Amino acid sequence: MPSSASPGYRLSPLGIAAALGGLALFAWTLQRTGLDPVYEGIRKVGYGFVVILAFAGLRFLMRGLAWALCAEDAPRLGLADTLPALVAGDALGNLTPLGLLASEPAKAAFVRHRVSLMSAASAITIENLFYTLTVALVIGGGTVSLLLLFEVPRTLQQVSLVALAAMIGIFVTGIVVLTSQIRVVARVVDAIDRRGGSTVSGWRSRLAKLLEFEERIYGFASRHPGRIVPVLLLEIAFHVLAIAELWFTLRLLLGDAAPGLMTTFVLEAVNRTITAVFKFVPLRLGVDEAGTELLTRTLGLDTGLGVTMAIIRKGRMLSWTAVGVAILVRRGLAGRRAG
Repeated sequence: MPSSASPGYRLSPLGIAAALGGLALFAWTLQRTGLDPVYEGIRKVGYGFVVILAFAGLRFLMRGLAWALCAEDAPRLGLADTLPALVAGDALGNLTPLGLLASEPAKAAFVRHRVSLMSAASAITIENLFYTLTVALVIGGGTVSLLLLFEVPRTLQQVSLVALAAMIGIFVTGIVVLTSQIRVVARVVDAIDRRGGSTVSGWRSRLAKLLEFEERIYGFASRHPGRIVPVLLLEIAFHVLAIAELWFTLRLLLGDAAPGLMTTFVLEAVNRTITAVFKFVPLRLGVDEAGTELLTRTLGLDTGLGVTMAIIRKGRMLSWTAVGVAILVRRGLAGRRAG
């Protein structure tokens, strides 16, 4: 996404299918729960929705600070660069079925006026590695809590065990990537160098950028050991704020009958799982409502609560997506004026 123009994405058959499937699932879930509990829940939230929006903004802030800490080249990226890039990139990821394939390159491209694309992309990749590790911990911990502390149907048990195995695999892979430093591209380049020849040197030049990118990723921890803990703490703060937002929402909806911290943690872990698995569904339409409703009923909570929570999340997501789209439009207009 060059800064001089707004990005354009065509709606693919996959995107249309995902959107229509999500819409159908959304309608089916509403039909089962009824509209009255949803209306009542939204009424109870009221102006508390502003606080929910603020929680989301603070989460963007945490990841923006983490991304800035992962940047290396001068001039260093600051929060004024990373925060709008995160909000704009997240908007693209929410609105298109491309998910991370749209949002992450867009974030890097958004700050090209400040640093090189290589510098921006490597920094956001490093931040994503730390974020993925903490997501795996949250999902894994929530899954274990769900299986140990609650009576769940056999089907949900099986799905939870698959999710737990996947999170363990992701966590272990992330640790291996960060610690073992198995440089695949470097090994390919070494093999090319041993063969020699003009054709081979052409391949080596093509791999030069990938080699630099790989070195930036693997060398970050050794170059900046003092930044590892702060970045991890910022990523953990992101999840703490997400749990706090959910707890606040439940207090608005249920008052003193709101569940405790452990149930809130399990609900957030499932929400994070839905976000990760169904990123290709625009706005997680339908899957968020159906999945959250299934879980809240399994946990013995009120009928319609899961759908209401998902709709409130969708309202929060749409609000911040509108901010992201406004940032993209402003950047596009500024680029045209500069041109």
